[in-house]
Amino acid sequence: MKIQPFDRQKHIYRNDAFVELVKDAVRFFNGTPVVSLPPPEPFLGTGVYALYYIGKHPLYAKYGEINRLSYKTAIYVGKAVPKGWRQARSSDDPLNQSHELCNRLREHSRSIKGAFKLSTKDFMCRFVIFEDAGSDMISTIEAALIKLHSPLWNTTVDGFGNHDPGKGRYEQARSDWDVLHPGRSWAVKCKGTPRKRATICKDIDRHLSRLSVDL
Repeated sequence: MKIQPFDRQKHIYRNDAFVELVKDAVRFFNGTPVVSLPPPEPFLGTGVYALYYIGKHPLYAKYGEINRLSYKTAIYVGKAVPKGWRQARSSDDPLNQSHELCNRLREHSRSIKGAFKLSTKDFMCRFVIFEDAGSDMISTIEAALIKLHSPLWNTTVDGFGNHDPGKGRYEQARSDWDVLHPGRSWAVKCKGTPRKRATICKDIDRHLSRLSVDL
């Protein structure tokens, strides 16, 4: 077969229906009920979620103002995929359901409870459960929501969603989040040199200066 000259245009995928599907999922997400963190009852499923700050912590008080009347600006967006999804692209279905999404939100709740000067009562969450083939959309919708909200704990302050790196991997530095909010037992084992708190706070101020408060 003769090799054709390279033409970038022949490698670009475009589909307006796909774009509208993502927009529809985001609209549905934004219309779902907001509940406490952690959710009041356990539930099955995987999907995408967002956390909203409503308290008065000096670093995040602007979020409290923005979300005072409606929950419209997330401080963190995340996902929980079906077990084995990364290896085998298995979808979540009625015969293969777990508590992955609920467990992830409970894990975040524990991180916040153990953190210095943070309280779960100052956080709310919303989420969408994706089932069957829809679970293959989880990462796409998470990315769309991060692009929409530019959440502080996704884009400026790293580390909130981190797990214990495990034995033999503690040479890394504590994350920005753990510098600001010490309390996670495994984070104190990290021996690397973290960023200075003052530098992180300056980055937060720059991020928050771009957020508008419509009261």
